[in-house]
Amino acid sequence: QVQLVESGGGSVQAGGSLRLSCAVFGDTYSSSSCMGWFRQAPGKEREGVAVIDRGGGSTHYGDSSVKGRFTISQDNAKNTVYLQMNSLKPDDSAMYYCAAVCWGPCGSCLITSSRFGYWGQGTQVTVSS
Repeated sequence: QVQLVESGGGSVQAGGSLRLSCAVFGDTYSSSSCMGWFRQAPGKEREGVAVIDRGGGSTHYGDSSVKGRFTISQDNAKNTVYLQMNSLKPDDSAMYYCAAVCWGPCGSCLITSSRFGYWGQGTQVTVSS
């Protein structure tokens, strides 16, 4: 049984910060060389936010608007991946999803989300102006 559990979402004002957590239960964490965060706003397609290659620690970010504001990281001792989000904007409002087990190069899975085999239930982030 594999389960991804996200937490840390909430409502903040523009300029604020949130840290999302994705705890992985089961064997997926040890076998997943790549994990990522995606988001989907109402009426929009799901987009890749960031992925992390757990072996080498390299990271990739999606839209240029998140670079420099968002940071993906991992804590192997806790089987957890994080997304630190700073200087939040109303456009960042969305449901954020954690994903694990990428079939292919980690960076490619940021673009093609269907390559991820496991998904969490999502955590809502709402940023007010």
